[in-house]
Amino acid sequence: MSYIDGFVLAIPKANRDAFIKHATTADAIFLEHGAIRVLECWQDDVPKGKTTDFYGAVKAKEDEAVCFAFVEWPDKDTRNSAMADLEKVMQTDPRMDPEKNPMPFDGARLIYGGFETVVNLESDHAK
Repeated sequence: MSYIDGFVLAIPKANRDAFIKHATTADAIFLEHGAIRVLECWQDDVPKGKTTDFYGAVKAKEDEAVCFAFVEWPDKDTRNSAMADLEKVMQTDPRMDPEKNPMPFDGARLIYGGFETVVNLESDHAK
């Protein structure tokens, strides 16, 4: 089954277009290194929680949107190999140069992790 890298981050709402441009540019690198797909999702229906929620996880401010993203890999070995390569790419690829493609969000409040897929159901409607 596939392997997923998941991300949750807070982005100033005024930076939506800059975020889309940044993500489109940077995410292409994941695909070039074996990712199956990358999804970047902008908050639409994200409720405030009573105990915890997405907003609290990234310390989102009132003028920020919560975004959820994931990179799907065919397996963990492909992901690990790509990540080793991506460390080098981050240093040399102009698409990752912060001067040319600055992060339009506070990277210190980004949360992420790698996840093993344990259930994968697909509808015929998805195809």
